[in-house]
Amino acid sequence: MHLIIKKPSSNLITILSILLSVSLLSACGDSNKTASQDEPSEKLVISVPVEITLLSKGDISSNYTTTAVLEPKEEAFVVPRASGIIENIYVEEGDYVEKGQVLAQIEPRRYHLNLDRAKADLVGVEKELAKINKVYNQKLVSDDTYDKLSAQFESAKATLSLAELDLKEATIVAPISGYIAERNAKVGNLTESFQRARMFHIVQQKELYGIVYLPEKELSKVFKNQQATLLLTALDDTRIKAYVERISPVIDATTGTFKVTLRVPNTNNQLKSGMFAEVQLNYDTHKNSLLLARKSLIAIDDSINVFVVENGIASKQNISIGYQQGELVEVISGLTGNEQVVITGHQNLRDQAPVEIISTETALVDITETPVKG
Repeated sequence: MHLIIKKPSSNLITILSILLSVSLLSACGDSNKTASQDEPSEKLVISVPVEITLLSKGDISSNYTTTAVLEPKEEAFVVPRASGIIENIYVEEGDYVEKGQVLAQIEPRRYHLNLDRAKADLVGVEKELAKINKVYNQKLVSDDTYDKLSAQFESAKATLSLAELDLKEATIVAPISGYIAERNAKVGNLTESFQRARMFHIVQQKELYGIVYLPEKELSKVFKNQQATLLLTALDDTRIKAYVERISPVIDATTGTFKVTLRVPNTNNQLKSGMFAEVQLNYDTHKNSLLLARKSLIAIDDSINVFVVENGIASKQNISIGYQQGELVEVISGLTGNEQVVITGHQNLRDQAPVEIISTETALVDITETPVKG
């Protein structure tokens, strides 16, 4: 049996070629489509939201900060010098009294009687001495008798003076001008001469003192009339000025500190004895300095840096700082004063990172002294 193999016709080959070409083109189209889908898309740029602050010009000081309790410059604890029953009280706590003003009255009848007796005794001795004087020059009276009578006369005068003083001291008066801080006396109470229990406590608050204790290393930086600033929480953080009045010349070996007394003017009587104050003792002040908010600083490897925003890009900038006071620092170098400095959002910010400014702080913290409201 013979097999007969026929050659394919040219028309069939042409048709197959066309089908193959279409198939290849289709395959190429799918391949291009897939390749296009696999190409990576453009990177999405995300800007970091930040808040910025502006620099300003102003004065800034180098201070030593401590605390003090205000004390009256003058105060008096009034105790009775006379014994007796308190008959009247004329003042109350909070009243202002002048020096010499009557505060209370001890029952004076006994002292009036003692005074009358002393006057009578003096009159009797005085008359007797007058009689002796008439005959003494005639040597009709011995020198001894005359001397004894003269001594009795002087004693009677002293007794009268004491009686007058006792009567005077039965009236309690203010030894200084000031406010009645305490009134312990009560009508009907029995008082004893110079008893330890005080009847009144008077304080003069036109000028107060603030006592601070500084480390011995600060001794060379403190001088008389040096200015200090007091921050009073009781008066809504009002700042007032004080001045160095006295500097102790000795160092306490136990604590390693020395005592400094500050003079605190109080002409409007808003300050009160016993108020707590934060004290900033001013060592030096730089005028018209370039100031920046402290919270914008980033400390990295013993260097101080900030992020400066320009054209939407945050650049890390190394700076040098000087005095620091409150929430402000003095910029010595690294900034010109026209920069926009990141104040919030800079802790995790990278150099040259894109940022979006969401707010600008235009007012820096005020560090000037605010006078006490009158």
